[in-house]
Amino acid sequence: MSTQADSFARKRRFSDIVVNLALLILVLVWTIPTLGLLVSSFRTRFDIQTSGWWWILPHREWVTVEEFIPGDDLDRDGVMEFAGVSGTFEELRAGIDTDEGRVTWVGNKRLGVVKVQENKWTIRTDFTLENYGQVLAGKTYEIQTSSGDVKTVQGDDFTGSFLNSLTISIPATVIPILIAAFAAYGFAWMDFPGRKPLFTMVVALMVVPLQIALVPILQDYVRLDLNGTFLAVWLAHTGFGLPLATYLLFNYIKGLPREILESAFIDGASHFTIFARLILPLSIPALASFAIFQFLWVWNDYLIALVFIGAKPDVQVLTMRIAEMVGSRGSDWHLLTAGAFISMLLPLIVFFSLQRFFVRGLLAGSVKG
Repeated sequence: MSTQADSFARKRRFSDIVVNLALLILVLVWTIPTLGLLVSSFRTRFDIQTSGWWWILPHREWVTVEEFIPGDDLDRDGVMEFAGVSGTFEELRAGIDTDEGRVTWVGNKRLGVVKVQENKWTIRTDFTLENYGQVLAGKTYEIQTSSGDVKTVQGDDFTGSFLNSLTISIPATVIPILIAAFAAYGFAWMDFPGRKPLFTMVVALMVVPLQIALVPILQDYVRLDLNGTFLAVWLAHTGFGLPLATYLLFNYIKGLPREILESAFIDGASHFTIFARLILPLSIPALASFAIFQFLWVWNDYLIALVFIGAKPDVQVLTMRIAEMVGSRGSDWHLLTAGAFISMLLPLIVFFSLQRFFVRGLLAGSVKG
């Protein structure tokens, strides 16, 4: 008996180790790129183009301690001497190692610079807020072209797109939650004709791809003169999010103790009173769980906003603005990373604010009680 118990304990410890290890790997896979994105958003253009974001950690690097500018009278085709090291141009260009470090020629034979370098432990901490200033406020900045000319470029102003995304996401999250909560309560606790067929239709709508509904809805919006307005996007996200919201909330509300509702009915409470004072407070985990799903979906949406509101600058959402910047500034990683992190910041705040309800609400909404 003791042997069986020991064997079961060992298997359980092994399974716990495997599960924790898998979770750790998933956390690292998600966290490391996010950390790299955050760090890169504060680095300068030069640092991003010449080194990885992990160079902010202590590492060994060749550090220039002295420079020599070759004079015009120097024989560049023969043997040259710098800092006690002799060599031809080809040898200096490849780098000549010494006991203290190395001597290397940087540049071409005519306009090069000779650098004396030492291999030292160092970190790169040249951080700047200019990236966010250029992205959020549209500040101008200067870049140097390949020909050596300095060019002034207008930054990308994300403020309007950020506010547009916020204007779309909040109503498109609140409206379906309220409608789905009413519907879920009706399906769970109210007896009316056709309740089961209607609920079956709601569940069946979850498997319908939203792409096949875009063209018919767009045609209706054009006839109603709704296309290009925020109301069009709110209604579209509400319609696409209602089936899942209703299903999740129905299973949660259905599992609430019947005695609480029966006591309220005996005391003369109406359905609306029970819903407002009992169901909604008790359903906060399920509501928060769906709010996370819906907000992240709407905030990161590109297709629905593009179809129903368009890409005009005054109504452009954040995902459109970032896609546009990728096309126009594909090599400006210091701006792309700042813009990407701005788009991630609010969803991260929403998730971590509501994450304590996430698991409870998700499990309660996926298993019928």
